Amino acid sequence: MLPEVRPHVSAPLAHQVEHQLGLAPHLEAGHLDVERVAGIAVVAAAHSDGYAATGHLLGLLAALPAPTKAGERFWAELWRTSGTAYLLPANIKALVLRSLTGEGTALARQILSAVDQMTPPQRVAAGEVIGQALAESDHFPDLKTQVIGELWLLASIVHESSSVR
Repeated sequence: MLPEVRPHVSAPLAHQVEHQLGLAPHLEAGHLDVERVAGIAVVAAAHSDGYAATGHLLGLLAALPAPTKAGERFWAELWRTSGTAYLLPANIKALVLRSLTGEGTALARQILSAVDQMTPPQRVAAGEVIGQALAESDHFPDLKTQVIGELWLLASIVHESSSVR
């Protein structure tokens, strides 16, 4: 079954196709060559749920402390409490860079693997560490740190699952 097409949803895509590819809004399909059809496919894919999920996942990672000297304590504590090095910046850097080009599946799988390897107590502890870091950054100052961290882990799993499909 194909999804219902609504003009207000397809209008942004039509606008991107028109401006990025220089195609007239009423161009007949018979006037398109393979290169233009491929260009339309790329622009359409950029508007897909997978790209949106990757964007959300990158946003979640961006909310964490940067992997600098100042964030070193956070990353060491996350490693210690989670029991996995899969989440460390050195282990996800290449995957994050690939995600910036729209290839977020590998990053999603890496984070899913990390969370899957954690025991329930490790998830709680890692959630606490993540929540504390987010609370200190004033993103969500009114929530209990464990709740924030658990929400972050849950959100990353949800976004990862949708981008892995």
